[in-house]
Amino acid sequence: MIVVGGENLIDYVQSGTDNGLPVYTAIPGGSCYNCALAAARQGQPVAYATPISNDTLGDLLANRLLTDGVTLTQPRETAPTSLAVVSVVASIPSYQFYRQGTAERLISLDSIRNSVPDHAKIFHIGSLALIEGADAQAWEDYFMQCRDRGILTSLDPNARPIVVQDRTPYVDRLMRMIKTADILKLSDEDLEYLLPDTDMDTAFAKICDSASAGIIVLTRGSQGARVFHNETLFDVPSATANPLVDTVGAGDTFMGTLLAEINQLTVSTARDLRALPHDTVAAIVAKAANAAAKNCEHAGCNPPYQRDLS
Repeated sequence: MIVVGGENLIDYVQSGTDNGLPVYTAIPGGSCYNCALAAARQGQPVAYATPISNDTLGDLLANRLLTDGVTLTQPRETAPTSLAVVSVVASIPSYQFYRQGTAERLISLDSIRNSVPDHAKIFHIGSLALIEGADAQAWEDYFMQCRDRGILTSLDPNARPIVVQDRTPYVDRLMRMIKTADILKLSDEDLEYLLPDTDMDTAFAKICDSASAGIIVLTRGSQGARVFHNETLFDVPSATANPLVDTVGAGDTFMGTLLAEINQLTVSTARDLRALPHDTVAAIVAKAANAAAKNCEHAGCNPPYQRDLS
C-alpha cells in the first residue's frame, strides 16, 4: 500500500474572466492530496494519513478521495480547510496559500504512527507540509523512522518559496530528507531554490552525490525528465498535452503515477530499486510523464485513470 501524508486544501483556480474580473473555480487539491488521488486512479491501494476538515469544503476533499478508493486513516477535524488561490497567466499557475490553524496541520508523530497501516509499502511526503511548525517536524521524524519499519520513503520537495518565511531551517529539513529518501523527485524549480546560483547540471549532480535514493528524477517541463539510477544518468522525453489547458497538478500526477508503478514491483529497499533494469525505470518515468501530460489537458489537477494511459 502507498501511504501519503501532507496537505489537503481547496484550490480556487482562475477559470476565466467576467467584466474584467477573474473568475475562480473551487477544486479539491494540495500537492500531497493530488499525489494520493493520482496513485489511486492508477488502480493502486492508497491511504491518506492527514486529517481533513469536517466543514463543507472538507466534505468535497474527503468525498473525492473516497470516490476513487483512497482510505482516510485520520479522523475528520472541526478546524477549517486550508485554501489556495491559483491565478493562471499564459497557462502558468501562481499561488497564494492560507493554512494557519487549519485541519490538515493537526498532526503529531503519534497520530501519524497510529494512522499508517501495518501493510504500508511506501510512505510519501513533501510540499507545504514540510515548510514549518510542529507538523513539519512530525512528518520529518516519521519519514526518518520508516527505514527501520521496512517502509520505502518517497520525497517530492515541491518547494513554494512564496510561503516560506524562514528559508534556512526549511532547506535544512529538505536536505536532511533528501539524503535518506529511497525515491526522490525534484523539479527544475526545486533545484533553483535549493541550490541557487548553480547551473542545473551541477546542482543535480550535487543532489545525486548526497542522496542515497534508488531512483532520482528531475522533471524539466517540456524538456522531459532526467533520471539518476544505479550510477547512470539518462533522459526520458516529455509527453504532449493536447490541448494544453494549464499545468496545475502536473508534478503531483507525475509523482503519484511513479509511486503507483513502483508499488507493483517486488522492491522493499533503495538497493532493490537500484537493481531494477534501466529500461524498467525508463518505462515507469515515461508513463508518469504521459500521465502528467494528460492531467494538463484539464483545468486544475485532474489525474488520468489507468484506462486513460493504456
